[in-house]
Amino acid sequence: MAERSFFNIKVPGYTGGWNLRKRALTGVVAAVALLMVLIISGLFIGPDQLGINFELKNAAPSLSHPFGTDWLGRDMFLRTVKGLTLSFGVGILAAFISVVIAFALSTLAAFNKIMDAVVTWFIDLFLGVPHIVTLILISFALGGGLKGVVVGIALTHWPRLTRLLRAEVLQIRSMEYVGVSQNMGKSRLWISVHHVLPHLIPQLIVGFILLFPHAILHEAAITFLGFGLSSEQPAIGIILSESMRYLSAGMWWLAFFPGLLLLAMVGTFDLLGRNLRKLADPLNGKKI
Repeated sequence: MAERSFFNIKVPGYTGGWNLRKRALTGVVAAVALLMVLIISGLFIGPDQLGINFELKNAAPSLSHPFGTDWLGRDMFLRTVKGLTLSFGVGILAAFISVVIAFALSTLAAFNKIMDAVVTWFIDLFLGVPHIVTLILISFALGGGLKGVVVGIALTHWPRLTRLLRAEVLQIRSMEYVGVSQNMGKSRLWISVHHVLPHLIPQLIVGFILLFPHAILHEAAITFLGFGLSSEQPAIGIILSESMRYLSAGMWWLAFFPGLLLLAMVGTFDLLGRNLRKLADPLNGKKI
């Protein structure tokens, strides 16, 4: 195991913070660049480019149509990119709401024993039920569509982040400077804003990024099952669901390329989140 000395202090497992930092920064820049290219490209795809053209129906992948065309002659590459842009919007909104819920509950749980017991009970309750089941129930109860998907994802993806933030807040609460602020008569709100929030910002950012892959995959999953976005929208779940009927006819490209690009987008978000965690904690982040 490599070691490096800082003022005669041995740090086990340290292999060079500067090199690790450069690698992490390179990963972040590459991931952000790929995502920006994908999302910006999707924003410029209009309804006219997704129109029906029966003269091109069932065309195999080619230079003019890299992902081929479907049974209505629609370009599958353009539909896939547009669908991923839609998934990105759903993911960012749902992840943001989940992070807000996690921060609010973890703060309440750490400063009130009754609320701590209630929040812990809710965390165990939600973690005890598979995400996809709860998500389908919430989305179905709200009538599906964009609202049902966003609310369902937001209400099912906060427990793990809440548990992490709660532990962090409890550790901060035991610090000496927090006790000094309490003895000076500072309110819990003041302590939360000035002492707790600055320490939680890195965790919130990383948690927000890492929630993206789960949000996108679950949005595609419930849309594929028919409980999510409308079939009129070029969502990835809709594309995959429609393509299932044509796989037996040899039109493999209808499901292969959209699924592959979806996994690539999810993997890019995961890479981004892991590299951000390495930047926030170079010694422990590389173990993840």
